[in-house]
Amino acid sequence: MGRSKIGAKIWLIPDGYLPERSTGDLPSHESTCVLNLEKKPARVRLTAYFEARAPMKGFEAVCPPERTIHIRLDRLKNRRRQKIPTGVPFALKVTSDRKIVVQHTRLDSSQPALALMTTMAFPA
Repeated sequence: MGRSKIGAKIWLIPDGYLPERSTGDLPSHESTCVLNLEKKPARVRLTAYFEARAPMKGFEAVCPPERTIHIRLDRLKNRRRQKIPTGVPFALKVTSDRKIVVQHTRLDSSQPALALMTTMAFPA
């Protein structure tokens, strides 16, 4: 399969959540993992959607050509220096100017028996 047929420019992640607290040495977090198989950098934009508040826009990252990046959502800030709030369910739309592949991972260490979950995002 040729590179131009792999991936999509829009991806959806309907289930996001950043716990308000963590236990132990590993902070709870979510990562949006991006794979760029193309020969040029991919400009990636993320929009967070909520149940009872307006969407948060302006989150950006660049995935180098033929590389991967892991965007830690607990550290990510948008152009207004805002972070995705903790303790609030959210969903993400990930867009790119190039075809990419997106996977989403959650590490929940809010309890001593931590949980790790990963899923492929939905390509739109």
